[in-house]
Amino acid sequence: MTVGVLARRIVLDRSVHRFDRGRVLLGGSPMRLVRLSAAGARLLAGWVDGGPIGADEGSARLLRRLLDSGLVHPVAAPGSRSPDEVTLVVPVKDNPAGLGRLLAATTEFAHRVIVDDGSADAVPTATIRHPRPLGPAAARNAGWRRATTEFVAFVDSDVVPRPGWLDSALALFDDPRVAAVAPRVTSPPGTAAPTRVAAYEASHSSLDMGADPAVVRPLSRVGYVPTAALIVRRAALAELGGFDERLRFGEDVDVVWRLTDAGHLVRYHPAAVVTHRPRATLGSWLRQRYDYGTSAAPLARRHPGRLACARVSAWHALSWGALVVALGPARPDRAARGLRRAARSPVLRGSAVVVPALVATALPARRLRGRGVPTAAALAVGAGGHLAAGLALADAVRRTWWPVLMGTRLGRRLVLLSLLPCLGEALRGRRGAAWFAMRLADQAAYSLGVWVGCLRARTAAPLLPDLRVRTGARPGRAAPSTPLRASASRPRVDRPAQAAS
Repeated sequence: MTVGVLARRIVLDRSVHRFDRGRVLLGGSPMRLVRLSAAGARLLAGWVDGGPIGADEGSARLLRRLLDSGLVHPVAAPGSRSPDEVTLVVPVKDNPAGLGRLLAATTEFAHRVIVDDGSADAVPTATIRHPRPLGPAAARNAGWRRATTEFVAFVDSDVVPRPGWLDSALALFDDPRVAAVAPRVTSPPGTAAPTRVAAYEASHSSLDMGADPAVVRPLSRVGYVPTAALIVRRAALAELGGFDERLRFGEDVDVVWRLTDAGHLVRYHPAAVVTHRPRATLGSWLRQRYDYGTSAAPLARRHPGRLACARVSAWHALSWGALVVALGPARPDRAARGLRRAARSPVLRGSAVVVPALVATALPARRLRGRGVPTAAALAVGAGGHLAAGLALADAVRRTWWPVLMGTRLGRRLVLLSLLPCLGEALRGRRGAAWFAMRLADQAAYSLGVWVGCLRARTAAPLLPDLRVRTGARPGRAAPSTPLRASASRPRVDRPAQAAS
C-alpha cells in the first residue's frame, strides 16, 4: 500500500504544537505527546509545507501513525471517486417538503433508496414503505441493505447538502482504514426574522461539530457524529450488522462507536457542508433535546465508562469544590470550634482553594517539562486543563446535577455559579437575554431526558463523574482559548517514531 493512497497532502491539527526543532509534538484529542526522530521531524515539516509525500516504507509508517492519532489530517483531493459508487439512503416520515428540497439538491446520485417510515400520507417516490413507524435505525437498515454500491450516504429529509460536499467527503475514503466520513452540519442561511429556535441553532446546534477536522473517537473533542448526514462503507456497516433497532435515539452515536471499536477510522470532515433545518416550534425543539437526553442511559449500558457526566481528576474536583465552599457563607453553628476558626480565616480558606489548584496545574506541567516541552508551554497546558476541568464540572451541574442541588443553599449557589460560562458566552457573542434563556432551556430539557432515561434503564452511570483521570490536558469542546488549548486528562506519551533518513 503506497502512502499516496493514504493522503496526498496533510495539515497539522490546529491543537498541535511542535518543540525541540519539530521532534516533539504536543496536541491531538485526547492530547498526546509524540517524539519523532530527526528524520521523521524533517519529513513532517516537508509534508506540512506542501511537499510531496513519499511512498517508501518509513514514510508510510510515520504517516499512518500521525493520521490515526489525529495529529494530522488529510486534505481532500476531490475527483478520485464517482457518485456512482454511492447509494443515497433517505429515511423520511411526514416531511414531503423537506424530501423535495433534499432530492432537488442531490441530483448527482444515480442510486437512491427512500424509506417511508410510516408517514400518515404515503410518500409517492418511496422505494420502501413501512406501514407503521419503526424508528430511524430500522429505516436506515432497510435502506442500506437494499443498496449494492461500495458506499452508502445517509441523509435525513430535513437536510440539504451544499454543492461539492460529496466529492470532498469521498476523497477521504482513499485511506482504506476510513469506514465513515461525516460532513459539517450547519443551520440554513439566516432570514430577516428568524425564530428563536433558528437563531439559537445557528450558533449552538448540537449537530454542528465545529470548523476543525477530527478523527472521531469516544472521549475526544469530536466524540460522535450525527447520522443526519454520514457516508459509510457498506462492508463496514454489514460487519456490524447495521444500526441497533432497539435504540429509538442515540443509534448514530452507537454505530459510530462500534465502528471505532472494530478498528475502523471515522473522520469528521468540515470542508464538506450540509445544512439542517431546525424544529419549527419551541415545544418540538425542546422535545427533541429531551429525547436526546433519554439516549444517555441505554448508551451507557452498551458502552460502559463513556457516558460519565464529567471526566476530571480528583485534584481538579477537589480544587473547584474548595472554591465553591470558600465562596459560601461559613456555618459556625454546625461545625466544631477548630473548623469554625478555619472557616473564618481568609488565609486558611484561601489555602484550601489555591493549594489543590497549584497541584493540579503543576503535576502535568512537571511531566511535560521533563519530556522536552518548554516551561511556559507546559504551565499553559496545566493551567488550561484546570480551567477546562472547572468548565466541565459547571456543564455537569447544568446538564445533570441541578435537580438534586436545588434542595440546599450551597447547591443553589453552585447552580448559579454554573451559569456564568453561559452568561459569558452570551455576552461575548452579544446574543441577548433570549439566547441566554434558550441556552438554559436547552440544557434543562436535555437534563430531564437524562434523568428519565436513567430511571427507565435502571442505571446511574450518566449521572456520575469519572474522577479516575490523572491531571494533565487534552483538547476539548469546553477548552479555554489559551496558547495550548487544554482540558482535564493526562497527556498520552508515545514512543519515538522512526522514519527513513
